[in-house]
Amino acid sequence: MLDSPAPRTIVFWTPDPDAPSFRHRLQPTVPILEDAGTACTVDRIPSGRYFRRVIERRQQLATCDLLVLAKLKLAVGEDRLVRKWARRVIFDFDDAIYLRRPRSPGQDPDTSALRWNKFARVCRLSDLVIACNSTLADQSRTWGRRIEVVPTPVECSAYDPAGRGRRTGRVLVWVGMPENVAYLEMIRPVIARLRSEHPDLRLRVISSHFPDWDDIAIERIEWSEETETRYIDTADIGLMPLTEDAWASGKCAFKLLQYKAAGLPSVATDVGTNREVVQHGEDGFLATSPEQWYEHLRRLVIDADLRRAMGMSARRHALDAYDRSVVVPRTVSLIRSTMTDSAP
Repeated sequence: MLDSPAPRTIVFWTPDPDAPSFRHRLQPTVPILEDAGTACTVDRIPSGRYFRRVIERRQQLATCDLLVLAKLKLAVGEDRLVRKWARRVIFDFDDAIYLRRPRSPGQDPDTSALRWNKFARVCRLSDLVIACNSTLADQSRTWGRRIEVVPTPVECSAYDPAGRGRRTGRVLVWVGMPENVAYLEMIRPVIARLRSEHPDLRLRVISSHFPDWDDIAIERIEWSEETETRYIDTADIGLMPLTEDAWASGKCAFKLLQYKAAGLPSVATDVGTNREVVQHGEDGFLATSPEQWYEHLRRLVIDADLRRAMGMSARRHALDAYDRSVVVPRTVSLIRSTMTDSAP
């Protein structure tokens, strides 16, 4: 009797399996791949310990059919070892990791040659680069042999477009990482002006760090997966202010997708992926100045019918273009096709 062929194997290397980029972009592919008979391993790769961390995984690289680098930068020289030992490699990323985050919004990001060199090397070694948006894809094309744009999916079924029956029309919401809370300062005068006209207006911030403002009512919600969905659901208008710079242009606007999944209209800065996600005038507004921010937010605050109509449109767009049921199968297909290509 002939032995059954060994199952195909995929190894995911990630600095942090709990990071949003991995949880939303790649973790959902694992059960689908495993159900189809592919063995998957998620391996947390430590920062530092350069070269040793790759050499210790030589056998893993030599025996797997595919290595997926999840937003992982390799030290100069590590890329050669990975390319030497791995059969096929995918690089997936969702931020401008070729730049260093600006110290504060509006400052120019650090564009060190070393960061660009690391980014170029990981693109060059990869058989496929999966970028979250067109800006990131364009930056990859100089070195990558094959580039695909796949947005970060949102699980629409986790959100209630009816707002759990608790929407009041007076709750603005922002969700995000603590280092991004500073972007809210850009629209603080706008929100303060609106609150002077509508004293019951409040800003809900879902994070682990919060603005310390005395002119705006801040509702502080400590982030968790459960609180995130529940408190977005029961808000009224989503916010995504950004500066117009190379770092912000690389952002993938995931918070806007969360607002859309919950059936919320949004107001966002007219930059980068925000332009692709917000259908201006249909499910939200794009703003380029404080006055535009004020006018768009004011319309949504005072017009319940407009909020509902835009929220319904936002939900439909999320389901059609960004839901996990739409996006994850595409990622799985790209992974499978790359895994089964003959080795270079």
